[in-house]
Amino acid sequence: MVRIDRIVWAPLLGAALLAALVGGVHVAGGRTGVPTAQEEPVPSGTPTGWTTGTSGPTGTGTPSTAAPTPPARPAPPGPDPTAGSTGTLRMPGAPPTAGTGTFSYEMTAGTVRGRAGALRRYRVAVENGSGEDVAAFANEVDGALGNPSGWTADGRLRLQRVPAGAAHDFTVFLATARTAREMCAAGWVNIMVGGVPYTSCRARGKVIVNLDRWRLSVPHFVSAQVPLATYRAYVVNHEVGHELGYRHERCPGRGRPAPVMMQQTLFLRGCVANPWPYLAGRRHAGPPL
Repeated sequence: MVRIDRIVWAPLLGAALLAALVGGVHVAGGRTGVPTAQEEPVPSGTPTGWTTGTSGPTGTGTPSTAAPTPPARPAPPGPDPTAGSTGTLRMPGAPPTAGTGTFSYEMTAGTVRGRAGALRRYRVAVENGSGEDVAAFANEVDGALGNPSGWTADGRLRLQRVPAGAAHDFTVFLATARTAREMCAAGWVNIMVGGVPYTSCRARGKVIVNLDRWRLSVPHFVSAQVPLATYRAYVVNHEVGHELGYRHERCPGRGRPAPVMMQQTLFLRGCVANPWPYLAGRRHAGPPL
């Protein structure tokens, strides 16, 4: 069973029109009275007037850093990019770029993940018209967040999926590129790269996963034969990590696993793709960005 909600964008569109008239002035997340938001830094070439909000445990904004611009629709390596020696690398076909703007919510509750600590509850929703199944998405989100190497590994946090209508702390959305852009912009996050909505984001109380990335992964993961399942676990844990108050981190050294809070969607910079915040029972982190 699912529940359908509609997101109304009129305030956002009015704000976007006003911004265009006055020169594209943008306020970064973290300013007093403005909702904070969290996402990967916007690469160079981002339209002027936009910044990416970065909020940590204190909710204080910091500027974003520039990063190389990956292609919007990367040309896959080889004749069959959907499968590699390690499994599926990306899904075939182009994802729909827009849906209805309404969401179906998973109506069942999941088990509590984690042995001890504060309980954070989350809902899961999929945009109608995306071609994705909400129950399947919920299972993958649960698997990423409930993994023994996930955010609950240290015994100080528990996570549980709850149905629509239940009390919750945040919602994990799977949205088409256009809707993801609109939702992220409402949280003062710019996900545009190379003129298209490219990354995912976190806004206050919302983890917004871009359908393009969910289905296609990113070029450097595909070329390195990193399975799509690994990228999916990474993007869920990365954006939920922002919701939990963690900031971006850098590669700790060439050949080492990338911290989950590194912007792996944009680059690896010598590190090896890694979707988990804990490795061998210990928090795996890099230098702060």
